[in-house]
Amino acid sequence: MINTKIIEIDPSKLEEGNLEEEAKIKECSEIIKKGGTVAFPTETVYGLGANGLDPFSIKKIYEAKGRPSDNPLILHVASIDEVKPLVKEIPEVGFKLMKTFWPGPLTLVMEKSEVIPREITAGLDTVAIRMPEHPIARGLIEASGVPIAAPSANRSGKPSPTKAEHVIEDLSARVDAIISGGSSNVGLESTVLDITVEPPVILRPGGITKEMLEQVIAVVSTDPALEKDHQDLVPRSPGMKYTHYAPKADVVIVKGSDEGVIAKINGLVAELTAEGKNAGIISTEETKAQYSGGLVKSIGRRNDVNEIASNLFTILREFDETNVEVIFTEAIEETGLGKAIMNRLLKAAGYRLIEAI
Repeated sequence: MINTKIIEIDPSKLEEGNLEEEAKIKECSEIIKKGGTVAFPTETVYGLGANGLDPFSIKKIYEAKGRPSDNPLILHVASIDEVKPLVKEIPEVGFKLMKTFWPGPLTLVMEKSEVIPREITAGLDTVAIRMPEHPIARGLIEASGVPIAAPSANRSGKPSPTKAEHVIEDLSARVDAIISGGSSNVGLESTVLDITVEPPVILRPGGITKEMLEQVIAVVSTDPALEKDHQDLVPRSPGMKYTHYAPKADVVIVKGSDEGVIAKINGLVAELTAEGKNAGIISTEETKAQYSGGLVKSIGRRNDVNEIASNLFTILREFDETNVEVIFTEAIEETGLGKAIMNRLLKAAGYRLIEAI
């Protein structure tokens, strides 16, 4: 069992150059340099970091999370120059995207160089790289002097963590340090874009939408594996395989007209209640008062997908603190960021979706 350090860092003070906060970053970077693991906030979700060039450190990530070894990791860098030694070449489209969206929630898949351990790529000849925007993440990478491998800082399969308390719940006594640095503001993992093919392919939707990408590069496609469960595929990106983001209760998505969805969920909840089972409902602010039973939690306003995205994983974790056995959730319109939200909901639900008539 590991004696996990909890280190509180104020991101706003760090940006102001506060010496005390910088000293805490240095302390955490020394853990990374010595082969340890540090969980830290990013603008997307909290990540579990280790030296991305050291196979032994990388293995500690898999062990702490209980993560399958064929699920590749993302490398995090603090500058574009740091990417060059990690890949065979940066395509022209890569430079365009980096200059537009970095730092930020976009991960680019490129052909890896010889310095990348196979533990990062799960044996693939490509590597996924991102430059986070969060000041704590950037500060930790810069102070460590190495690219940091960092999947989400949760036990594998559970909802991703957007707050330090989520990480502490999942990984305390499993990692060397956890940085408590406030809530992640995007709330969903980064978009993963494969730029080794033409046109580039979205392997995981996230905070940078297809529409945003197409303002920079004319054509972007979406991997068909995102549309359904694929347990037999070789994942080219984190989040393409296995049940992800799942709370303890079963999740069922209900899709259709507003009236149809509300009526269907109310009927399903009544059936469960009659069986002596406890149901939960994920609603929007506009519909929460129209449910007649079950434990109702609002995910946000329907016209604010950013709010919905930032609340999703927190809501799923809140249900874990209840005795709910099944969670029914309204589907989200799959445009823009809604595509990424529905991707996470489908994974959480194991692709259980009911069409309301």
